[in-house]
Amino acid sequence: MSTSFLAVVALIPILVALVLMVGLRMGAMKAMPIAWLACVAGALLIWDLPFGYVIALSIQGAISAVGVLIIVFGALLILHTLQYSGGMETIQYGMQNVSKDMRVQAIIIGYMFASFIEGAAGFGTPAALAAPLLLSLGFPPMAAAVLCLTFNSFPVTFGAVGTPILIGFGTSIRGAVEAAVAAGNVESVEQFFKIIGETVTLMHGPMAFILPIFTLGFVTRFFGPNRKWSDGFAAWKFCIFAGFAFTVPYVALAWAVGPETPSLLGGLIGLAVVITGAQKGFCVPKTVWTFGETSKWEKSWTGDIAFSGKADFKPRMSQFMAWLPYVLIGLILVLTRVNFLPFKAWINNNAVLSFDGILGFSNVSESLKLLNLPGTLPFMLIAIVTVFLHGMPIGKAAQAWKETTVKMKAATISLIASVALVKIFQGSGFNPDTAAAVAAGTAQFLPSMPLAMATALAGMLGSTWPFFASYTGGLGAFITGSNTVSDMLFGMFQWDIAGQLNLSRTVIVAAQAAGGAMGNMICIHNIVAVCTVVGLLNREGDILKKTFWPFLLYGIVVGIIAFMLLNGGYSSF
Repeated sequence: MSTSFLAVVALIPILVALVLMVGLRMGAMKAMPIAWLACVAGALLIWDLPFGYVIALSIQGAISAVGVLIIVFGALLILHTLQYSGGMETIQYGMQNVSKDMRVQAIIIGYMFASFIEGAAGFGTPAALAAPLLLSLGFPPMAAAVLCLTFNSFPVTFGAVGTPILIGFGTSIRGAVEAAVAAGNVESVEQFFKIIGETVTLMHGPMAFILPIFTLGFVTRFFGPNRKWSDGFAAWKFCIFAGFAFTVPYVALAWAVGPETPSLLGGLIGLAVVITGAQKGFCVPKTVWTFGETSKWEKSWTGDIAFSGKADFKPRMSQFMAWLPYVLIGLILVLTRVNFLPFKAWINNNAVLSFDGILGFSNVSESLKLLNLPGTLPFMLIAIVTVFLHGMPIGKAAQAWKETTVKMKAATISLIASVALVKIFQGSGFNPDTAAAVAAGTAQFLPSMPLAMATALAGMLGSTWPFFASYTGGLGAFITGSNTVSDMLFGMFQWDIAGQLNLSRTVIVAAQAAGGAMGNMICIHNIVAVCTVVGLLNREGDILKKTFWPFLLYGIVVGIIAFMLLNGGYSSF
């Protein structure tokens, strides 16, 4: 069978997911199991893999998905705990009283606050929190949605405490990285993932400055009373100030600590710095800008939720106490992730569940380091501590746990199917039935599904691939609604195509990570979520038409940086 034919067959499950989720508007809970079945069919009929082996790979995927689900559960749990304790309302109350200039509000809430929430919780929560807050401050619903989706990009690679890198790539390319470690090309798996995080900051860094200026101009051009780009651009000094406030800790933490904390602490530190600066008038435009009278807004800007002119948020406790759970989360993450303290080794070596030789196949194994999963430590731990810090009634705490559990249903089904599909993708390059013949030199394995696609695409695009790498990551996020799942889906593909083209795997995998993040601007899952909270259901297409342009710009910038890194000899591996 030709590589081109294999590549087409390997592409079918991805196309199935794309058609079902985008074309037919089917939810991931239903679409991803169907895509998994398409993958199973290809593995059995074309790759001729044994049925038991395919099931073993699927079980391996389900076990791996549990690790992701624990993180998602913990992230949602701390969010719901704060909502029921009054801590989140207190935080929102504090956000709304900083400045009357809506450009400044957009940066503080849409950029800084949302970056922090992305770092802490991820999985679509920033838009769900930030967009209604902007709406309460008098932003047109369409403008609030576009702002929040656009800014939900550069923090996403490190969202939910590094999940896209640590779990996304940990699922897709860990085996390949381990082989590189054995060959002496890489120091360790953990070090390689840290270097990916460092490299991604070089790709995201310029957009942390460019995107705020572009987005404010874009919003004032399409939603402002004067319809001028210049109204937004006039706040460029505040955008640059905010960019430095976020990017300095963001980059420093990625290089000094690892992928878990850049967005979480970068957003938290940046938020404190920017709020302080705004209150003192530092870099704030001299003229206050607003969206004008609501009676003059175009009908297309609004939805089912009318702006009342009032915000209903009230302080339920001190700002310090409201923010304390997140501060403790950041502190615990740093203490348990730095190498010079003993805690990192302890959480890696205790409470480990190992599953070796699943269904008797020696090459199919999986393990879960329960304490190393941020969902358990610190999220679940701090959720329990918050009950006492905030003086929550046990009934409300129970409601937070119940609501989180209920919301996990769709994520559980879609993630298990997605990761099972990815594991079949990875394992398709080995066939237990022909292993003896391959060892004897009388047969050979078919290339794995990602390798087949990479080989075919490398022949078509050649040396121009660095420009397209990030858009592939964006496509993955567009289809699946997740940077993490995009990295699972295309991580091995990017690794293989870099090898085919003799390009730095570090740079190409980092471009995938950046692309999966910028894909959050256009992914259907996020657009539907934000439309729901601002009353714009059935207007998803209108929003996608707007967010496509910053997505396109983002990919161009990442592509240019990827070429610069490759030509500058940034990494030899």
